[in-house]
Amino acid sequence: MSMQDPVADMLTCIRNAQAMGIQKIRLPHSNLKKEILKVLKDEGFINEYEVVEADNKKDLQVSLKYYQGRPVIEKINRVSRPALRIYKGYDQLPVVRGGLGIAIVSTPKGVMSDKTARAQQVGGEVLCTVE
Repeated sequence: MSMQDPVADMLTCIRNAQAMGIQKIRLPHSNLKKEILKVLKDEGFINEYEVVEADNKKDLQVSLKYYQGRPVIEKINRVSRPALRIYKGYDQLPVVRGGLGIAIVSTPKGVMSDKTARAQQVGGEVLCTVE
């Protein structure tokens, strides 16, 4: 059986690992996932990520972030999905938790946070929200 939505699978792995208190997880590699993890690292939601190659297969190793024993990511939800793509202009991008969270947007200029997309005045597909 093939995986229909690898991004949703990645978000679910992160959500489940943080619920269990796991420090590091490994995910199958893709460029889109790597770009999403880059935004999460830049915004301070994860410690680090790296591409690990074993047996001629690439994986992403993600180091999750905790603060005082609690996960930094409280909520992470998929917005746009393969069956229902959600596109927004830069002036219609969602404001997550009054600006405390972020929305990750795939734009023609690359994957970025909603704040960066608004600053560059570029819209795109809203991939997920993080609180």
